[in-house]
Amino acid sequence: MSIEIVVPTLGESVSEATVAQWLKQVGDSVGRDEALVELETDKVTLEVNATEAGILSEIMVPAGDTVEVGAILGVIGEGGGATAATPKNAEAAVKSEAPAAAPTAAAGNGSDPEIMPAAAKLIAENDLDPRAISGTGKDGRITKGDVISFLESATSPGAQPVPQPAAALDSAVIEVPAFQRPESAERPQKEREERVRMTKLRKTIATRLKQAQNTAAMLTTFNEIDMGALMALRAQYKEGFEKKHGIKLGFMSFFVKAAVAALKELPAVNAEIDGDDLVYKNHYDIGVAVSTPNGLVVPVLRDCDRLGFAEVEAGIAELGRRARDGQLSMADLTGGTFTITNGGVFGSLLSTPILNPPQSGILGMHKIQNRAVAIGDKVEVRPMMYVALSYDHRIIDGREAVTFLVRVKEMVEDPQRLLLDV
Repeated sequence: MSIEIVVPTLGESVSEATVAQWLKQVGDSVGRDEALVELETDKVTLEVNATEAGILSEIMVPAGDTVEVGAILGVIGEGGGATAATPKNAEAAVKSEAPAAAPTAAAGNGSDPEIMPAAAKLIAENDLDPRAISGTGKDGRITKGDVISFLESATSPGAQPVPQPAAALDSAVIEVPAFQRPESAERPQKEREERVRMTKLRKTIATRLKQAQNTAAMLTTFNEIDMGALMALRAQYKEGFEKKHGIKLGFMSFFVKAAVAALKELPAVNAEIDGDDLVYKNHYDIGVAVSTPNGLVVPVLRDCDRLGFAEVEAGIAELGRRARDGQLSMADLTGGTFTITNGGVFGSLLSTPILNPPQSGILGMHKIQNRAVAIGDKVEVRPMMYVALSYDHRIIDGREAVTFLVRVKEMVEDPQRLLLDV
């Protein structure tokens, strides 16, 4: 009996993924729960495992193609059965840009060809007749690449008009498909250059950052913090803290707790805009930006108002480790109410962080640097850190933004305030 390999539910608001790579090839034996293929969404990379043991008999979606939830990726046949393909067939099955290898079903028997989910979506968006598109997939299936190639040929100079369904030809105006070759594709390749396809994660980062700029009335306010008292406190207790809790005492836990205290005082900074409504949140789920080899991700530490310093430090360390190892789940990356990013670990002295939609505020930490500052009537050299709060001016007024940053400054410069809640 054959078992279909299906794209699983990918998480809240995620409907499609890209096939990153096949971990098994056609003809390989697979065990139950063994990883078969990696899917890359706009948030995480996840593995699809075999539900039963057998032989990988067919790969229906090659690496690089986009698939939707519920799409069939391939087939597992019974172990050693006749359904297993030869290595030669396996090699052909995973080529993503092979020439037209099989005639479409329409050409063979006049029926509609089988269309892959991502291709069907593109066909519907551009009002195309699928019978006019040659399928290069398995058994003549139409893939997303086939539709893109068809649209490119239709919009190139001297191309024949795009075949339209009969109903469309009755109209006085025939719309040209809304597709243009990306400008970057026209750019000639130069020496000592390498062209690499953007990952799903990188494209999503770009889209969300641009969305934040286009949607929010984003503004940034700055302040500076004397880190002397906190550094002295950390030096005094770091050994005992690590010995008792098994985790190092860092600066991030103090900034998380200070941010939570300031958010309680200024709830607009912890809120978001939803249509014509303002949603005020009485929970404090803090996103902590983490740099990974694949790009920046923001895992969320839940209920920070209920956590102690050791729990915050341990939680951040665990999320950072899982982010770098590619082990974050969808739940780890959604639902944050406020974000903290620390450019200081890379040496940044000052920056203007970009909002993480739909959140309304993000706190930027920076490098600690000795600077001459006025202390009373004297000039002293102190360890100073610039901090920045970027905020959505549609919901947060300047007074609230400045007050928030001042509260963080006061609590970090006098850490006892965090313990006494004053």
